[in-house]
Amino acid sequence: MNNNTKADLFSPIEMGSYALRNRVIMAPMTRNRAGEGNVPQAMTVEYYRQRASAGLIITEATQVSPEGVGYPATPGIHSSAQIAGWNQVIDAVHAENGLIFVQLWYCGRISHPDLLPDNQQPVSASAIKAEGEAVTFEGMKPFVVPRALSTEELPGIVDQYRTAAVNAREAGFDGVEVHAANGYLLDQFLRDGTNRRDDRYGGSPENRARLLIEVIDAVAEAWDTSQIGVRISPDNTFNDIQDSDPQTLFNYVAEALSPKQLAYLHVVEGGMMGEQGVDYDQIRQRFQGKYMVNLGYDQAKAQAAIANGHADLVSFGALYLANPDLVARFKAGAELNMPDQATFYGGDEHGYTDYPFLETQP
Repeated sequence: MNNNTKADLFSPIEMGSYALRNRVIMAPMTRNRAGEGNVPQAMTVEYYRQRASAGLIITEATQVSPEGVGYPATPGIHSSAQIAGWNQVIDAVHAENGLIFVQLWYCGRISHPDLLPDNQQPVSASAIKAEGEAVTFEGMKPFVVPRALSTEELPGIVDQYRTAAVNAREAGFDGVEVHAANGYLLDQFLRDGTNRRDDRYGGSPENRARLLIEVIDAVAEAWDTSQIGVRISPDNTFNDIQDSDPQTLFNYVAEALSPKQLAYLHVVEGGMMGEQGVDYDQIRQRFQGKYMVNLGYDQAKAQAAIANGHADLVSFGALYLANPDLVARFKAGAELNMPDQATFYGGDEHGYTDYPFLETQP
């Protein structure tokens, strides 16, 4: 727990070997603007450079392998061209004295054969189709029944994260965040709504968390654990994900992660559709490390969460999308730009790098 009740959003904080200049974190946000080969483009460099005053930038979700893709025009960290593209982003952020972690992503069943090598079937913990539709280059298409990964295949999945972690270090990132939230592959293993396995990766919370722990241990071969964050979303039902007892499950996950001395635990506190049933204080109490909160926080709520010790760090999504100088606006009590939802996913610089800064406001 953070007992410094005088801390606020603008207080510096030690996170492993890093000194964050503030606690305003840029949350990972998919923008679907990667170029050919899922490579970050020049406008991506500018987008992240503009937001480098954050205490920490967490990149948009970035797939660890071609098999991990789930959406068009999303970046990867599995090819030399992608590594080079990210290196330009990182250099721009570092030139502004910023810090940047990459979020490692494997979509699992939230994909479609149209997006995968050789039109292969998406994979998951169990062969349970998600309700809803996949985003493909040809438009929306119904999700398909995924193929359940065999026990023997799981070391290969772990290896993909291990290689991605090595690639992230080569690119020059300051750390990585393992994406175990929002209904993607690691979350599909965690939740009993998608995990009906009868091997050592199914059944108990310990078994269902096994793949996540193995991934973290593999990533820790390339990075000190103090440079590794993990994101979870206990209440969220996005991507047709659910669990019969999320409190017990994620209490266990927090306890299992606590001894690893991670950079932080990043918790989406609630669901994107307003779901709220988990007591997040229980999770907070079980994780002895930096606790980052997300979802629906404005400046006042964020200040309160830090002041009362519930959170050490607060990540902002849409507010950071629309306000590249969010830290300065918070400090000045200035009016915030409103996000343009029509430009969230895909497109060009409009709604991406053209949101005005305070000094350029008419």
